[in-house]
Amino acid sequence: MELDFHTARALLDWQIELGADEAIGDVSVNRYDLPESAPKPVARRAAAAAPAPVAAPPVVEAVDAVAEARHMAGAATDLAGLQEAMAAFPHCDLKRGARRLVFSDGDPAARVMIIGEAPGRDEDIQGKPFVGRAGQLLDRMFDAIGMGRDREGGAALYITNILPWRPPQNRDPNPKEMAMMLPFVTRHVALAAPDILVLMGNISCQGILGRKGITRMRGQWTEGLDKPVLPMFHPAYLLRNPVMKRESWADLLTLKVRLGEREHI
Repeated sequence: MELDFHTARALLDWQIELGADEAIGDVSVNRYDLPESAPKPVARRAAAAAPAPVAAPPVVEAVDAVAEARHMAGAATDLAGLQEAMAAFPHCDLKRGARRLVFSDGDPAARVMIIGEAPGRDEDIQGKPFVGRAGQLLDRMFDAIGMGRDREGGAALYITNILPWRPPQNRDPNPKEMAMMLPFVTRHVALAAPDILVLMGNISCQGILGRKGITRMRGQWTEGLDKPVLPMFHPAYLLRNPVMKRESWADLLTLKVRLGEREHI
């Protein structure tokens, strides 16, 4: 018996009202019958492969910058070689922001070697120590006792710094920077072989003598690097505190007397 459309539609609506929600085949299915063969087990999804072990980063041995500085400085047999060694030293980051390495100025054979702190802006531009306002005052101070970087013989001066590169914003050198550059300063003094060291300011005293307190130390003779040492106020400090120039004048006179005494030794 063929059903017309309207009858079939009515029967379908009736089944839906009874709760039928899916179509079935023409032949009924006995879901209790077992299949002739057991269904093949569904292959389990392969377990996710364990991630490959990440190779550990190569072990980088810590560089002993101070030891390398000692080696490089010790290998220098003259001042030109020492300057080349300092320029080649790779571990002081200050060199990356500096224009020039500031090595020295004056006569390397001078009896008096002045050690300052670090280059400033003018020194970084010109490549020489003490050429800014503080340097101009330094020149006037020593000219007053008949000495200068442009003089010869016993009146000559030789000038350098604890650090050869300008720190950013003229900040004080930090202990790490000073420690890695001190072997070069020590070798510098050994090669120049002055009679007397003049330490300008706290930083140079900390580097050579291992202590600070320039107000207490200035004018008091001591020893450092097997040399007589005279600590003095840094000229930059005197520019900020002109009243202290009187103490520096007394220190200069003390230096002049000491030089006269050593002429007869």
